[in-house]
Amino acid sequence: MGKVATQPASIEDLEDIAEDLAKDTAEDFAGETGPAEPAGAEGIALEQAPAETPPAEIPPEDNPISSPTAPAQPETAPLQRETLDLAARDVRMVLREQSEQNQMLTTKLNILFVANGALLTSLSISRLLVSGSLFSLAEAFGFLLSFTLLVRAFLPRQVAVTPNLEDRKFLETYLALSYRDYQLQMLVNLAETYNANKQRLEDVSQSLKYAAYTTWVTAAIMLVHTLLTYFQVSQ
Repeated sequence: MGKVATQPASIEDLEDIAEDLAKDTAEDFAGETGPAEPAGAEGIALEQAPAETPPAEIPPEDNPISSPTAPAQPETAPLQRETLDLAARDVRMVLREQSEQNQMLTTKLNILFVANGALLTSLSISRLLVSGSLFSLAEAFGFLLSFTLLVRAFLPRQVAVTPNLEDRKFLETYLALSYRDYQLQMLVNLAETYNANKQRLEDVSQSLKYAAYTTWVTAAIMLVHTLLTYFQVSQ
């Protein structure tokens, strides 16, 4: 069997074979692993922004902006003994003036009674009241209305007083109180007494006012009646 002698490859042939092998190896590796990404893209993808931490919540009591401060309530100073004494003295002074007003109304009532009695007496003496004229009827109606108003003002009305001594529990209730509580309770009682008596005085004053107007109108009618009668007699 004959042998075939092989010729040694030249250097250029060896370089071409090495380049072909390197290309084939690179294509096989790229087919298995896929296309290679640039190194810059991997660095950007791997780097992640640090997670932002939410700001810490401030309690409402420690936050001067979000938690409005409640307005400070003024402290009520305790009542002093001198203040209670002054208040009680002023209230009693007002009640004393109210009592004086009651006496003045009683004086006006007596004056109106006397004035109407004098006018009625003069009409009875002059016999103008029984003449039968329109003036006589007006005078009779005026006297009736005036005396009705005076009697209405004269009628007794219940007067409020404090403390009520008819209450048997007065000593047990009031003497057991302290000085401050007793003064406060008496102030309340005196205020209620003033309001109750004020309504009574207003009723009496209104009746006396209408009675005074009626008396004045009756006196005017009597004067006109007297003058007309005088001129009739003189003619």
